[in-house]
Amino acid sequence: MKRTQLSLVVALALGISATSISGGALAQSSGDMKAQIEALQRQLEMLKQRLDKQEAQQAQAPAQAQAAAPAGKGGHEFLERKDSDDVTFLTRGGEVTVYGNLALSLQTSSNGLSGMVVPAGVNHTGDKPVGKGGSLAAIGSDISYVGIKGLQKVGSDNFNFVYQLETQIDVSSVAGTGYSNSASSNTVKGGLTSRNSFIGLASPTWGAVKLGKTDAPYKNSTSRMNAFSGMLGDYSAVMGNSGGDNRVEFGTRLDHSIWYESPNWSGFTVNALFSPGQNRSPSNDNLAAGESDCAGGNAPISGITLGGGGVAACTDGAYGNAASASLAFSSGPLYVTAAYEVHKGVNRTSDQGLASTDPTDIADEAASKIAIQYLLPTKTTVSAIYEKMTRNLPNPSSTVAGNSQNERQRSGYWLAISQALTAKDSLHFGWAHANKALGDPGAHNTTSPLGNGSTANADNAANMYTLAWRHAVDKQLSVYADLAETKNHQYAHYDLGAGGRSITTDCHDATVGDPNYSGNGTCYAGATLKGIELGIAYKF
Repeated sequence: MKRTQLSLVVALALGISATSISGGALAQSSGDMKAQIEALQRQLEMLKQRLDKQEAQQAQAPAQAQAAAPAGKGGHEFLERKDSDDVTFLTRGGEVTVYGNLALSLQTSSNGLSGMVVPAGVNHTGDKPVGKGGSLAAIGSDISYVGIKGLQKVGSDNFNFVYQLETQIDVSSVAGTGYSNSASSNTVKGGLTSRNSFIGLASPTWGAVKLGKTDAPYKNSTSRMNAFSGMLGDYSAVMGNSGGDNRVEFGTRLDHSIWYESPNWSGFTVNALFSPGQNRSPSNDNLAAGESDCAGGNAPISGITLGGGGVAACTDGAYGNAASASLAFSSGPLYVTAAYEVHKGVNRTSDQGLASTDPTDIADEAASKIAIQYLLPTKTTVSAIYEKMTRNLPNPSSTVAGNSQNERQRSGYWLAISQALTAKDSLHFGWAHANKALGDPGAHNTTSPLGNGSTANADNAANMYTLAWRHAVDKQLSVYADLAETKNHQYAHYDLGAGGRSITTDCHDATVGDPNYSGNGTCYAGATLKGIELGIAYKF
């Protein structure tokens, strides 16, 4: 009962008392009147105490009802908004979060082919690239995506069922299969669950086991050291990229995988993944079961045909089983990590231009790296990575056209410095270096009896420089400006946006219709690529 009700009762009681007094006051002695008033006051005090107790019980009823709610109900409304900055809603015994990143940029880039003439001593001397070799304006989606993720309690508080469904969003273009003159994909990247998607079990005490597809531990271990993710000059144009193509062999997402993520053990974390090859072919030149693209990217039509019958095959980097692992330690301003990844039985027959699958050109490829990051008292973050990629043929001296078939074996470096200027502004600089490879993965304007660019002792080193400024408008919205340059040595053809990062400056795209190559396009090595962009990103 509310206080207003109590006041009404008290007033009524006093009114009755006053009537009784006025009616019999003259007949009663003053002593009798005093005793009667005191008795009435005691009754009112008892009534007040009863009302206070009833009021307290009514106030406690909602909390008691919530505490007595059946297990799994959570004591809240279904899809009630959780009190957090995330877009998270409570479910019966769990929660679900909607998240995403929407990023677009205005950019202009040059592939460095304007006015280029093939130097003497190489194939097609005097040949000039066909097409627009200078600056080209573009609008690009710098890795935009949306997804949902959540958890559901399983029987007790010891572990949860977890899930995530994520898809790429091509904000400025229409979703479809990927195609260029150097690559073709049957995968629709804008299709549902095209990005990291999984289900699994997770616990704060023993970690998480998940199944699905995900960025490999090798990639994730140093992603925090790449302030240019999705931009021109993303470090993945060089790091983890064994051949300079627009694929990043050791910085990618691995399909049909199972992996383990450890909790934080006194600063240490461990992540390990295994992806079965799901391929009946002993040379891995078939599609993996259940997949639309060859392992490692590209549809079968990007490789060579076998048996003279026009049968397309996965001979352009397809592999069997894959494994990836990382170990990291974090303490205050220090972060240190080491990572390793291996692809078994990588089929590189197309690199050598062979007419059929050559068992001497199928070998394991692996990558390893160590990295360190440190935050200085000046709010300067310094990051450094050393990376080594290998191709392990049974007979390393085996060559085709004088080119080592371990042609993708090389090392590389990444150095980055990020400086917080204000609470909302930061400046970032990055330098990626690809050392000369053991052989040459191939480019069309370089010397080769086969015409595919295989050249012994080719200088295919490269450097990429990136400078970016970012301003945080608020917690979700930011704007940025980015300047990048890739300087290829004579036989290198590294890009500015490999692996789907930003708009790729693909070396083949500018040369459709080149009469020397029957319209298939030419990959001209040795160019200096430059680009600049202004972007906006909203993360929720």
